[in-house]
Amino acid sequence: MNFDFDKFLNLFLYSRENPMIFNSGFFIFLFFVFLLIYIKLRNSNNIRIIYLVLFSCYFYYKSSGMYFLIMLSVTLWDFFIARRMYVENRRFVRKLLVIMSVAANLGLLAYFKYTNFFYEIFCNLTGRNFLSFDIFLPVGISFFVFQSMSYTIDVYRRQLQPLDRIEDYAFFISFFPMLVAGPIIRARDFIPQIRKPLFVSCEMFGKGVFLIMSGLFKKAVISDYISVNFVDRIFDSPELYSGVENLFGLYGYALQIYCDFSGYSDMAIGIATLLGFNVLANFRSPYQSASITEFWRRWHISLSSWLRDYLYISLGGNRRGKIRTYLNLVITMLLGGLWHGPSLRFVCWGAMHGVALAVHKFISGIGIKFTKEGIVIDFLKNRKDAVQRASGIPAKIKRISGVFFTFHFVCFSWIFFRAETFDIAISMIKQIFTFFHIEVFPQMVKGYATVFIAMAVGYVLHFVPEKTEQKAINIVTAAPLILKTAMLVAVILFIMQIKSSEILSFIYFQF
Repeated sequence: MNFDFDKFLNLFLYSRENPMIFNSGFFIFLFFVFLLIYIKLRNSNNIRIIYLVLFSCYFYYKSSGMYFLIMLSVTLWDFFIARRMYVENRRFVRKLLVIMSVAANLGLLAYFKYTNFFYEIFCNLTGRNFLSFDIFLPVGISFFVFQSMSYTIDVYRRQLQPLDRIEDYAFFISFFPMLVAGPIIRARDFIPQIRKPLFVSCEMFGKGVFLIMSGLFKKAVISDYISVNFVDRIFDSPELYSGVENLFGLYGYALQIYCDFSGYSDMAIGIATLLGFNVLANFRSPYQSASITEFWRRWHISLSSWLRDYLYISLGGNRRGKIRTYLNLVITMLLGGLWHGPSLRFVCWGAMHGVALAVHKFISGIGIKFTKEGIVIDFLKNRKDAVQRASGIPAKIKRISGVFFTFHFVCFSWIFFRAETFDIAISMIKQIFTFFHIEVFPQMVKGYATVFIAMAVGYVLHFVPEKTEQKAINIVTAAPLILKTAMLVAVILFIMQIKSSEILSFIYFQF
């Protein structure tokens, strides 16, 4: 058998059709080699930091080709702007510097994500023929740009002291577990860990193994399977299916996007943990939320908290009256929707969530009390007043009903997030509300039995109490080191096994 050196060499080169992702055999091979050397360098901080930066750059090259130079440009630009801004005492100069940082970062996003979007609008307004520009969206640009902007804004606000070493800032921006799909890590949380001595306790190793296994199961076993075998078929042609099939296709997508994105976050955080870094969770069972406000405290936590701290608060937050608060919520979510992509579908999705947040904020300021005379409604002055007025409905019933309505609102909004066009979204809504045909349900379950089993397992695991999930983590953490190693090897072998089948890219790579 002849060894094909060119084919072997091509494995290490960028391929637009096959970007490197966590759940691929090639990444597992590279990461294993990288980890062996990384551990050997545990007593040489400077070399270890530079080594990880170089590996991160290569990882991004394998994901987006030569666009890794854009990441390096952002790193250099914001590093030197932050240092100049910190020593500058003139307020207008400091403001000019932070504007330069934000403008450069948003300018990159605008070019790569929105050039065709705005050009199409311009052509429609002027009656010209629209021919899209061939602009490739670098993977993860939205994440590392937001990360870098938060650093310069924090330095501008005097909440953070800038770094002295360029390699430390490059480490923060390019840290490969978080580079292409988050979570968006904050400088104040991550930077203090960079130069700490490398130490991975048995507990950290156990947690890392558990998160990698959990993320892989969510992505490869649940998300990909129900996507290929059910969800994609429904969303491609909703008019070919009954309303009940469309509804369960929607339930399937709600589970798919959660398992896909939270699965990536779990693997990213797990890999970071194995490298000796603590990263905050990005998801906390979001479909258990009893209100839309709670949902955004549990879903994509790193983005929602970023929007809150750097957009909502910058707009005035809740400091300028109730009407302005509601408006700020809507604007924040509108821009959050636009962050996901250059499409009116995402704007609509963001607007729905913004209005829902504003409505919930308004309702939270109203007291409802059930009396013999009827329902009494008044405006509340404070939280104590709210607790006194919140009587007449048992807490469990309120919680369950809140979870039910919040889940279905979120699912409804997912229609616009997932559908390729508005026409498809409207078609799906029409099928659900005018062509339901519940009698098709038994036949649907029988025809998609394996899919429904996967969905049932996914939702059951999702609604498991957090205490139970923590017990599972503790069991893995408390296992002997050799057993943890065996679990990790089993995960690697499992990844290699599923490599023979089609591996779908992560949904959030497109954002």
